[in-house]
Amino acid sequence: MSTFALVLRTARHECGLTLEELSESSGVSVRALSDMARGRALGPQRRTVELIADALKLDGARRDEFVALAKTGRSRSGYLAAAPGLCELPGSIGDYTGRTAELAWISRVLGAPPDEADRLGAAVISGGAGVGKTTLVVRAAHRLRDRFPDGVCFVDALGLSRRPVASAEILRRVLRAMGVRDQQMPQEPAERAGRYRQLLRQRRVLVIVDDAASESQVRPLVPGGGPSQLIVTSRRLLAGLEGAQRLHLGPMPAADAQDLLGRILAERFDAPRENDLRDLVDLLGGLPLAVRIVGNRLISRPGWSAADLVARLSAAERRLDQLSAGDLKVAAAFDVSYEQLPDPVRSLFRRASLVPGADFSAALASVIGEVAVSAAEDQLDDLVDLGLMETAEGGRYRFHDLVRLYASQRLTAEDPVEVVADARRRMVGWLLATLTAAGRWFQPGGADSAPFGCAEDAEAWIRAEAEHWFQALGAAAVAGDHGAVVRAAGAVYAYHERWVHWPLWSDVFTLALDAAVQLGDAAAQAEFLNHLAYTHTLPWRVDGPAALDCARRALALARRAGDLRQEAFALLYTAAAHRGPPRRDLEAALSAIREAADLFERVGDVDARVQTLLGSGVIAFDLGDAAEALAAYQRALAITEDPSNGLTAYAVEAVLPHILGHAAQALGRLGRRDEAIPMMLRAVDLFAGLRVVMGQAAWLRILGEELYGDDHAAEARESLVRAGDLYETVGQHDRAAYCRARAEAIAEVGGN
Repeated sequence: MSTFALVLRTARHECGLTLEELSESSGVSVRALSDMARGRALGPQRRTVELIADALKLDGARRDEFVALAKTGRSRSGYLAAAPGLCELPGSIGDYTGRTAELAWISRVLGAPPDEADRLGAAVISGGAGVGKTTLVVRAAHRLRDRFPDGVCFVDALGLSRRPVASAEILRRVLRAMGVRDQQMPQEPAERAGRYRQLLRQRRVLVIVDDAASESQVRPLVPGGGPSQLIVTSRRLLAGLEGAQRLHLGPMPAADAQDLLGRILAERFDAPRENDLRDLVDLLGGLPLAVRIVGNRLISRPGWSAADLVARLSAAERRLDQLSAGDLKVAAAFDVSYEQLPDPVRSLFRRASLVPGADFSAALASVIGEVAVSAAEDQLDDLVDLGLMETAEGGRYRFHDLVRLYASQRLTAEDPVEVVADARRRMVGWLLATLTAAGRWFQPGGADSAPFGCAEDAEAWIRAEAEHWFQALGAAAVAGDHGAVVRAAGAVYAYHERWVHWPLWSDVFTLALDAAVQLGDAAAQAEFLNHLAYTHTLPWRVDGPAALDCARRALALARRAGDLRQEAFALLYTAAAHRGPPRRDLEAALSAIREAADLFERVGDVDARVQTLLGSGVIAFDLGDAAEALAAYQRALAITEDPSNGLTAYAVEAVLPHILGHAAQALGRLGRRDEAIPMMLRAVDLFAGLRVVMGQAAWLRILGEELYGDDHAAEARESLVRAGDLYETVGQHDRAAYCRARAEAIAEVGGN
């Protein structure tokens, strides 16, 4: 439907005139023309309209329509009256920075063609306390207000206050701002909403409802078509608002947060050091409200340096107290959301702060909260909906760092000490019991172990919860529950070779060794010393003296306990230690591994017997006898591939890619590359299936360096690049750089 304002704007653009140029041509002031173009002057006088029509060169039917629309506005002026200042948009912050992608998203939403069939004309911007929803929307509205010449209306819905503004009152305020007099205001909510939608279809208005409480509060304000738009901000997701476009706002990226802090502090005479700014931003987790508060504190206290505030904020227990400046308080912003929660959800929120890791599952939350998993999921979703919790990959949940501190403070203030201690004990006990059950899936001869339905589920749990169960091992050790530590660490060792690049295995086995010492269990001490010896023989962290020391101590303890199996493992790792720097002694290694093989034969451990064959082959290869090495690998392979070998399925799965890879390397050294390459590729694929990244990368490196020749330069280069990429994923940056350099060298030779 055409309006006088719309026809005026269209005609001016067609003539290519600015407001100033039209003012000069018509003799009508710029202010008056601006009010007419925005629909604020609804009934200009006929003489004024004719002057404008002459300046716009309107004639015929278009001129008649122009004059008639102006007359219609005059006839309605008793019904509609401009109400300047009502629902006025707040000012935008001068030092605003960042959120480029989010501003672009809002621009696209507000620029969508009004004639799209499925266009609802509403957008929801959600996010937790202090992430800058209002600041973002106000910034965008100021930048884009020219797209809405009939006005921008801003209403604070007070959604999280004790008395949110009713939707009928929001409608009244917006209608009043658009010129509807109080005596003409529809009284019935449905009629009021209808009048609102009718006016929005006739005009181009942007309505902003800030801090909405619920879908029902804002649903009557959704435009019913036409060029107008509604933007809603809320701490809640408002998932029930049909058809709205959505943007969820999280913390700022560190670079943007640091830029914002730098802009805030620009008026200080002493510019803070970049390192101090970076340290401050790291402590604030990118929360814009916290950044603003820190900036304001540093401006208002010129005697403080950024380093002073870093020192104050570094103490986690004081951080929230320090994040206040005047009436701006981070904790107060969180209070508003917390007070919306029912008591059971508050309790889970507080107790979830006990979880040490970055994210956690609903199952762990249910243990802490003493509720069913389904109830924990519902309560966590309530926290997500209110912005007090975030979702993480794999259906998990996480806190923002400052929200975690807030939850922890609430826990201390509201929960009795004995209740907190009991919740912590339940969490530690559940984690270690579940770790023990998960590890059993990978033990030789181990049976299926509830609560996991398959080995893949057990593996996924071990990796996902590693940060938690590792902390639980330490907590149990401090509490004196040494038996639980020994059981859990002993069970998970069977899995660890699949995830051998995880950096905390030596810490796990050290905790278990200390627990075994406290229990006076010599056999368990020997076992964990052997595990530690193994970690010291890994190629990327080899420490020959440490490995040899652990193996020798394990040997003495195993003999004292009469444990032949651990004695054999001690000899196996003694051999591995003698292979490594700084004192390489291959003859001693060969002697130790032969003795280990005899002991494994005596105890009937076929799995370990295959390991000794593999180790014997490696030592022979080190001695330069590739043929003898290959013979040992082939004997190991024959045992592994024999269905009647007595090996456990897990042992076959774990050892086969090692045997194949070493055998392929020996074949390559003997000049039999056509046999070696398919065997090595099979080993790579097996490691990939097991997700053993280090093994996969090592064999790809040997493929590229040793097995592919000059006639397969492209394949060699590709293998080395893949190896480099894999090493990078597990933090082996030096090895990654080496592989990439070798790949580049091959490429340069090929180019020449």
